[in-house]
Amino acid sequence: MTGLLFTLGLGLFILIGAIIVFVTKNNDKFVSFSISIAFGVMAALIVGELLPETLELMQSEYDLIKSIVMIAIGILLGISILKLLDLFIPDHHAEDESEKEHHEQLAHIGLVSSIALVLHNIIEGMAIYSTVTTSLQLGFLVSIGVGLHNIPLGMVITSTFYKANNNKKKTFLIVLGISLSTFVGGLLMYGFTGQVINDIVLAILLSITLGMLIYIAMFELLPQIIHTKFKKTAIIGVIVGILLLVVSLFLE
Repeated sequence: MTGLLFTLGLGLFILIGAIIVFVTKNNDKFVSFSISIAFGVMAALIVGELLPETLELMQSEYDLIKSIVMIAIGILLGISILKLLDLFIPDHHAEDESEKEHHEQLAHIGLVSSIALVLHNIIEGMAIYSTVTTSLQLGFLVSIGVGLHNIPLGMVITSTFYKANNNKKKTFLIVLGISLSTFVGGLLMYGFTGQVINDIVLAILLSITLGMLIYIAMFELLPQIIHTKFKKTAIIGVIVGILLLVVSLFLE
């Protein structure tokens, strides 16, 4: 039961990001800053945490070459899922767009980011639950590290949805639902107790999540950063995002 409490508390770090956005009144400069932070976190998360972790899990069953091939297939599947979703969601380029189109673009980013974040959080919840039940002290340290990189992700989700709908209550409920996805991961581990969700299943899910995060970083967040009028703020945001993830990895 302790593991479930940890996964519930961990997801609430996303709400801290939401509160930060509401306090700063979600101005355009801060939206650009939060998107840049999320890009930095995602880039560092992919390279510094998810890829090595996925490879390690996959190699528990397969050799290096087969592991890399299976991870590549999972990544392509994750990218394809969001690309397929793009076909059914209005998409708009940042250049020469109206205010309405800009809001739709932000809502688009928020939606696809939420899908990947929910899947990622479920996997994180499963991992945290397993860690806490094995070692409470280690689980606590890992939770702090994971929570740190959930804050800027919560910021970008809140910023994009709030900027698009200008409804604080609706935005908060959306972010609250996303934050509970980590708890769902804990519940899955509590229910299956590792009998169905083994290392290979986790590795496959992580590979798909990797593809989703790569898609978001390269095709959703990066274009926004490139076309922002707050270039210096964006650069600082990317650096801050990377540093946040690096700090969280050291804490783990």
